[in-house]
Formats: sequence, C-alpha cells, structure tokens
Amino acid sequence: MKPPPSSSSSSSILLRKGRLSPYLFTLLAFILFVTILYGEDFTCILGGQFDSPYPSDHFHQSLSSTTKKKGEKLPFAIEESEKECDIFSGRWVWDESRPLYEESECPYIQPQLTCQEHGRPDKDYQKWRWQPHGCSLPSFNATLMLETLRNKRMMFVGDSLNRGQYVSMVCLLHRLIPEDAKSMETFGSLTVFTAKEYNATIEFYWAPFLLESNSDDAVVHRISDRVVRKGSINKHGKHWKGADIVVFNTYLWWMTGLEFKILQGSFDDEEKDIVMLPTEDAYRMAMKSMLRWVKKNMDPKKTRVFFTSMSPSHGKGIDWGGDPKGNCYNETTMIKDPNYWGSDSRKSVMRVIGEVFRKTRVPITFLNITQLSSYRKDAHTSIYKKQWSPLTPEQLANPASYADCVHWCMPGLQDTWNELLFAKLFYP
Repeated sequence: MKPPPSSSSSSSILLRKGRLSPYLFTLLAFILFVTILYGEDFTCILGGQFDSPYPSDHFHQSLSSTTKKKGEKLPFAIEESEKECDIFSGRWVWDESRPLYEESECPYIQPQLTCQEHGRPDKDYQKWRWQPHGCSLPSFNATLMLETLRNKRMMFVGDSLNRGQYVSMVCLLHRLIPEDAKSMETFGSLTVFTAKEYNATIEFYWAPFLLESNSDDAVVHRISDRVVRKGSINKHGKHWKGADIVVFNTYLWWMTGLEFKILQGSFDDEEKDIVMLPTEDAYRMAMKSMLRWVKKNMDPKKTRVFFTSMSPSHGKGIDWGGDPKGNCYNETTMIKDPNYWGSDSRKSVMRVIGEVFRKTRVPITFLNITQLSSYRKDAHTSIYKKQWSPLTPEQLANPASYADCVHWCMPGLQDTWNELLFAKLFYP
C-alpha cells in the first residue's frame, strides 16, 4: 500500500486550489490529519480490501490493530506471528505422518462422521496437511492446549459443522487424559467434555442461528420452514457467559432461499408477527447481534473470541467441472484449481461477514476456513455414515442421491481447522 502523503505536500496542493471555503478547508485538513495519524490501517479500510469474495488474513490483521492497544498482549498469546504470513492462503501437501489420531481411537466421534466404520474404502483424505505460502503452521501441541485450558472453559457455539470442530478438538486432546479422569455429558443443547485433572471443560452449544429459532431443539430440529426471532441472542447467550475461549459459527441453516422469516415478537405470542427479510439482511442481523453480545459480555483482557467462516459443500459436480449430475460421491481427489471458489451464494455471505467485521472494533478473530476447505471435495462423509432414516430402493440404486456433501469425515479436514485455531490462539 502507498504511504499517506506528507502534510507539507498535501497542504501545498490544497493551497493551490485557491477558492476553498473555510469549512471545506477545515474538513479536508481533518481528513488529512486522521490519514496521517492512522496511516496504513486507515488507507486499507477505505481502499476496498473486501473486493475478493472472502476476507483475507489482512482483514483480521487490520482488525487486530483496531482492537489491541500498542504493546498489549492478547490473552493466551505466546508471541505474534509474522506480519506478512497469511495462514489461510496456501496449498494442501501430502503428509505420511497424518492423521493426527485414528478414528477408532476416539470414542467421541458421532456416527454421522465415522466414515471408516461405515465402509469408506480409502484413507487418502486423512493424509493432507495445510501448508501456508511463505510460512508454516505451528504443530498442534496437545499438552500446551490442555495446560492453557487448566481451570478454564472452551466453548464452541453453532451448528453441526461447529460440533464437528468441537469433537475434533476433543479427539486431539483426550489421549493425554487418563480414562477415569475424563467424561462427556449432554444436557439438552449443551455437551460438555470434562478433563477432571485440569478442572477444564470443552463444550459445544447447539444454536444454529445463534439467535433463538424454531430449530433450537438439539435433537429434533429438521424444520424446513425456519423462523428466527429478532433480538433474541440472550436466550442462548446466558449459557455462554464465563467461557474463556469461544468459537462461533453460523451459516448453513440460513441458506433456504432468497428470503428468511424473522419473528418480531415472541414464539409464545398467539398471533405471531413475522416479516420476510432478504437472507443477506437476516444474516447481517445475526452477525451484528453476536458482536454486540461479545462486546457486552466478554472481557477482552481475559477471553478470546473466534468466528469460523462458512464451511463449503460440494453438492454440484458442475461447480468444479465434474459430472453435471454428480456431487461429492466417489470423489477421492481434491480440486486442483487454486482459484476455485464455488457457488455465488458463498460470496454474498462472506461479503456480509466482511462488511460487518470491517466496521466493528469488537476484538474477535476470524478463522477463514472457507477457501482451503473448498478444495476438499474428497473429504465429505458422502454415503459413509449412519443414515438417520431408512434408505429407499431408489436411493440405494443411486448412491449419489443420498450422499452427504456437507459434513466431513473424521479424522480429516476439521482437524486442520483446529490447527488454524491453535495458531491464532497462541500466535495471533
């Protein structure tokens, strides 16, 4: 980026214009002063850094500069990362030392994600490691992570994709804990893994919209006619208070069409006041609610808050130049095109995230897992999972018709999401 002009050269330009009113001159002088004061950050904010379909790492580098005072250390940080390193921009490399754990070794993986147990014949999807351009991710250190969580709460809040990341974190850590010193319990929307010797918990809270909705039942939530209640984040947020590390996500459940139903009053009202909003506006409303809640309830000197970007699906082979009638079923190789992005709906949602986060000074770290996950059409559960309802003869005759191209096999891609989380927690 170009440095801001010096005050002397800019002043001479203004003076040569001659007939400026005193008010206009004062306004321009103020803008010049602010530009010089904030330098590159100000230039970036005004320079349209969100032209790309997703916010780059420069986005949260810039965000950090607006939320962290000079010389102040973020909670849990060991040291700062190289400023020029974008850990979300890179490539996948084959690594024989992976996976980081075996599916059979982790009893906490839901049958929705145990692909080997359900007959997947290959394991190549487990062998890939994310390699950023120009730097390397720090190795995931389970001992460091557990010691950091001593006497603390770590919480994942969101939908089933965030639950997958939660379970991945538990699988990465649980081997260091004796069998009689750990437990996993579920209390309605809340699932809690406890490491007793550390007095630590890793928790997942089911809230697919973050706001209150008619899909909030942790078990019975397959509702096609989805409704979200405006201004209702405290309904769930009261359960998040006191957490030391919070990882939010929300995306998939919003994708039901161009418009979304928003409840103005209460679900208990006899006559419900429901309005239709463009989906982007409804999603923006939820993002702003989340940031307001964080600002009010999280102490930036003690807590760290993360937001995981949208997890891509691979339901249309035509998106990557494959069979127009195909999807992720039988896909065992990743997408090679480094510029592959996917469907346009992803761009619009990521643009909303960029717009909202760009305007906030709330200290929140953005985990941009979208592009790196977009390449991984090979890593979905596809047909290799527990099927929650009996399959019809027509489905069995055409496996692609019931392939799950949304969720991810474990171990696999979501372990990388936690390596990125680890990097940003300790090396922001």
